[in-house]
This record gives sequence, C-alpha cells and structure tokens, in this order.
Amino acid sequence: MALIQTDNIATVGKIERVKTGIKGLDELLSGGIPKESITLVSGPPGSGKSIFCYQFIAKGVQEGNKCLYLTLDKKIEGLLLQAGELGMNFQSAIESGQVKFLFLNINKKLIYETMVNEILSGNYDRVVLDSITPLSEMPIYINNPEFTGEADNIDHDEISTGTFPVRRLHLHYIMNALETSKCTAVVTSELPSGSTNYSRDGLSEFLADGVIILSLDPTMDRRKLAVMKMRSTKHTLKPQNIEIGKGGIQII
Repeated sequence: MALIQTDNIATVGKIERVKTGIKGLDELLSGGIPKESITLVSGPPGSGKSIFCYQFIAKGVQEGNKCLYLTLDKKIEGLLLQAGELGMNFQSAIESGQVKFLFLNINKKLIYETMVNEILSGNYDRVVLDSITPLSEMPIYINNPEFTGEADNIDHDEISTGTFPVRRLHLHYIMNALETSKCTAVVTSELPSGSTNYSRDGLSEFLADGVIILSLDPTMDRRKLAVMKMRSTKHTLKPQNIEIGKGGIQII
C-alpha cells in the first residue's frame, strides 16, 4: 500500500497519521499515530514519558500545528528547562501563540472545567496531558451534570476516589473532552514496577486508542519502548531499544 507523505501527516489508505517526532517510531507505525486519536504513554519514573511529550509537541511546532501542553506534575519552568537541555526550545512558539503550556493545580475544584474549556476552545491540533495519574486519583466534585450523568446508579454521598466507578468517571470525562476536540492527543501515566496493567489506574489503556510502554532494564542498562496497542495500525509488539540524548528519544 502506498504511503503518501504531506507536511505533517502521513496517509496510509484512508488513515491519516500524525508524526510523533520520535526517531524510528513513526516507521514502526506506518507513518505515525492515527489522526484524532488518543495515545497513552506509560512507564515508571525516569523512563522518558515527558521527553516523549516534548518531542511530540516539537514536531507539531515544526509542522505548523497549534499545540497545548497540560501539566499536573511539574511546573512549566522546569519542563521548558529540561526540553531546552535536550535541544527543544519552545519560547518563540509560546510567544507567537502556537504553543501553550498550562499548569493545572489539582487542589482547585474547577480543575476539570479549566482543562476542558481550554481543550475545547483552543482549536488545538495536538494536546499533551502529562500526566493523567493525579486526575484519576484526586477527589471528585459533583457539580457538573455532564460529568455525573452516566453515574445515575452511583450513590454520590458515598463516592470516593478509591472506587472503580469514580475512576471511570474521571477518565471518561477527560477522554471525552479530547475526543470531542478532534485533536491528536498524548496522555501519560505512571506505571508501578511489576504492574500487570498498562497504566496506574488500570483503565486508561481501555479508553485510549493506542498504548506505548516505556520501560527500564537496570541490569542490562537499557531503556525500551513497546507499542502494545494502536488503532488501525499493524505493528510489532517486540520491545525496541531506545536511547535518550540530544533531541530526545530515538529507537536504536
């Protein structure tokens, strides 16, 4: 099947694909991740999740996309400093309005409204949510009919963040906003060592269109990347050796 390249999208048949900016990964994915999809990138601390996100946004800047980076774990100054050390400078794109970095304070009750309003009103081509883990674990505030509409059978007086229905509410609300916006999104999640799930919450992998796992092998002093799931894409499940250097992650 012919692969048709455009400036920022590779098309295989009728599937439009968005390049990740990760050297070697787009080739494994027949040109990139499906346009308007949600890809979950999971891994333990230090595995390169945020770096993956920097490269995804940097590629968007290069291709003229409008991009949004939502962060809950790190302050924006620290993210920009780390990205700069890897050779990705977003300052001019931020000043021109092409890229927006937004820190979400999980202690604010209106965090969901702030996040969803920004996603839906910004007309973004690419969105990063780094990470979804704090959102799936934070207290839920029942003040949005759209949020609670699917939970008619749940006793709201007894809702707690540790229950499966509440985590599902959180994640459905977030994923629905990303789907509605028609953006191409990358969402990160912490992945505890030894976990049999693909995310810390154990649900995100079922809601996402794609799942990429970043892992560490201290014994062999190696980093690995594995594509476990990608909608409308034929791909290998074999873990790929990667390295992180100037420019970010690349498959070796």
